[in-house]
Amino acid sequence: MSATESRAAISLAGIFSLRMLGLFLILPVFALYAENLDGVTPQLIGVAIGAYGLTQALLQIPFGMLSDRIGRKPVIIGGLLIFALGSVIAAMSDSIWGVILGRAIQGSGAIAAAVMALAADLTREQYRLRIMAVIGISIGVAFAIALVLGPILNSLIGVKGIFWLTAVLAISGIYITIVLVPNPERSTFHRDAEPVPALFGRVLTNANLLRLDAGILILHMILTSVFIVVPFALRDAIGLTSDHHWMVYLPVLLLAMVMMIPFVVIAEKRRQMKPVFLAGVAALMLSLLGFSQFYQSLVGLSLMLFLFFTAFNLLEATLPSLIAKVAPADSKGTAMGVYSTSQFMGAFLGGVVGGWIYTHHDMPGVFLFAALAALVWLIIASGMAQPSYVSSHVLRVGAMDEAQASELRAALLDIAGVADAAVDEVEGMAYLKIDPQVIDLTKLDQFAEVS
Repeated sequence: MSATESRAAISLAGIFSLRMLGLFLILPVFALYAENLDGVTPQLIGVAIGAYGLTQALLQIPFGMLSDRIGRKPVIIGGLLIFALGSVIAAMSDSIWGVILGRAIQGSGAIAAAVMALAADLTREQYRLRIMAVIGISIGVAFAIALVLGPILNSLIGVKGIFWLTAVLAISGIYITIVLVPNPERSTFHRDAEPVPALFGRVLTNANLLRLDAGILILHMILTSVFIVVPFALRDAIGLTSDHHWMVYLPVLLLAMVMMIPFVVIAEKRRQMKPVFLAGVAALMLSLLGFSQFYQSLVGLSLMLFLFFTAFNLLEATLPSLIAKVAPADSKGTAMGVYSTSQFMGAFLGGVVGGWIYTHHDMPGVFLFAALAALVWLIIASGMAQPSYVSSHVLRVGAMDEAQASELRAALLDIAGVADAAVDEVEGMAYLKIDPQVIDLTKLDQFAEVS
């Protein structure tokens, strides 16, 4: 990548990770803090944890479309200001309803689609996957840091302080957007990175994509519901004070991240994606069953957390890869938009349903609910077709008429290693699914527009 593209990758990953860090920092500590809020119930604790997911799910695609009209940076800055406002409201609230409002407003600053669109504006087609990967990795790192840092910050500044800190992080993101993120020479529509309204029907009727959407919804529903009760298990069942919870999370997360790497390699390099994926869902289910039996033991809970996060990290890494493999060549951006919406909706449902179950069936009930959800996912995922081991490739071919686009598509499909092709004559772009082990990229370059 060029210096500008590298700068764009790092700065946009910084914006994304700062925002997600702010959302996740309260995950390991909020349930304990909320006990002292006015009007609190276990049900409302769950709603507060997951409230951001509902507004994020509803607004992320509209905000992305708005960025096509008024520009990427104004939408990102506006979204971060909304996020900061929500953080301030939550920090100043002494009631659970005030925190719920703050969390919902935090989610309303839905900048994910606008950030991805800006990333596409700032990178050449052949490097677009690389910058998306950098942003994706930064989100995973932010999540891991938040689980460890949350309990430490709670002991130093409390949850109110964490909310104030998230507001500061949002303002820092605005600074990065204005000062460090390059300004694109032009903003154009990128169907490999943005949703296309006309393609929602195709994506929402694709059975394999729907299986993956259901999977990410269930995965984040499980995550949110589990973290309604895990802090209580560490404190009440095991007797570990909240400021020491990081001592459990840190080694567990480090080991889990190391453990999942070989499975990702086997899935991708040895083309064993489906069996590895199903094994990950099964391991997730087993960890949740284990939680229900061993949550009163430090060793047992730690082992189950290790198994849980190994499976979670594996599934979180492979699901986007499967979306890219399964989605039609010209529908990747649309498929990812629906996928992201499903993810955030899962976080909301996990808070609402998990809180209700905790109210009526206590801690083991939440773990058993999550295990049942994982079993449903395993059944759904088992019907998934064996994925093609292809990757997305975008080629700028220049504007042409419909007949020329049809001829070009046929010519591209004749090249060994091209599994699917779509040519948009107006955009002047060809969207391909290619087998990296077979394709000769020089043959594709012959069709590229000379800039």
